[in-house]
Amino acid sequence: MSPFAPVYTLHVLAALVWVGGMFFAWMVLRPAIIAALEGPARLKLWVQVFPRFFAWVWAAVVVLPITGVGMIQLNFTSFETAPRYVQVMMGLYVVMVALFLRIQSLQLPELQRSVEAEQWAEGAATLGRIRRLVGVNLSIGLLVVAIAALRPTF
Repeated sequence: MSPFAPVYTLHVLAALVWVGGMFFAWMVLRPAIIAALEGPARLKLWVQVFPRFFAWVWAAVVVLPITGVGMIQLNFTSFETAPRYVQVMMGLYVVMVALFLRIQSLQLPELQRSVEAEQWAEGAATLGRIRRLVGVNLSIGLLVVAIAALRPTF
């Protein structure tokens, strides 16, 4: 086995956890929660779901740049010699992390405070902001996956 294989495998698994988790939450879990639960119960569930998922996202946030730099060193020797698509993916990773940090550090605590205080309207508004940010991050994540799969030469 080449040294590239385990590094690449960890990289793909980390991306799968993060992007796949967002896809599941957006496309499957959210509609099921809306169909099955009333507003306050929905908010209480999301307050439980987000920290569990975010622990896995943190793992991906750490693993992706380590393995990404490893793959660059194994394939291209430096950032400067890496193809443009690799540089684009790195830039999009930074945007995704910034959006995640916004959700984790600003929106989630606001949601938790609203639920604890039983301020359901404020909690619903905060959850809506989180949903939009996750939607943007999911779109960027799917774009990164498509770029990786297509390996364009731009």
